[in-house]
Amino acid sequence: MSGLLANFRNTIIVSVLLSVVMAVGYYMHAGGGLVFFEAVFRFMHVFFGILWIGLLYYFNFVQIRVMPQIPAELKPAVSKYIAPEALFWFRWAALATWVMGVILAMSRNYLFEAATLGLAGGYSPEVDARYTFIGVGMWLATVMFFNVWVFIWPNQKIALGIVEADADAKAKSARLAMLFSRTNTLLSIPMLATMTMNQTLFG
Repeated sequence: MSGLLANFRNTIIVSVLLSVVMAVGYYMHAGGGLVFFEAVFRFMHVFFGILWIGLLYYFNFVQIRVMPQIPAELKPAVSKYIAPEALFWFRWAALATWVMGVILAMSRNYLFEAATLGLAGGYSPEVDARYTFIGVGMWLATVMFFNVWVFIWPNQKIALGIVEADADAKAKSARLAMLFSRTNTLLSIPMLATMTMNQTLFG
């Protein structure tokens, strides 16, 4: 068992296989159909979302705050090895989360209503409030996804030296990446509130 757990790849493979067993069980219980695929999309949306937001919180709760305390000779270990790897999973998890969320909304036939915050065709609080809340969450997540790919990752490439730049450009890009990462942290908690509470209160 320790040999399995000592190897990250093998650990993930076994975990995925166990989740497939669970999915097959749900498939047999639900009999397939659209509702089963909605469950699969929700599972993937949540999985990638945890990976994305978990890394966002790692950057903001740990790395950004602790970096000034790290001795100068040790900082390259973070900037050359840890940060690029974390950013790889961070940006692709953001994309996967957003795509799975859109597919889930489409499969549940509320993408248009949520995108328009329930305002298209008139507004009835009793009927449309669910679309307003989830729509706000979806737009917050979309802004966050946009920030990752348009501002955070391009600036991090410069700050980390993946793209050649002088010291001033690196410093400026590091600050911009931090500010947009901090913006995403600010938006993440209300976004998560809408995503979790909407499902509980409206189904």
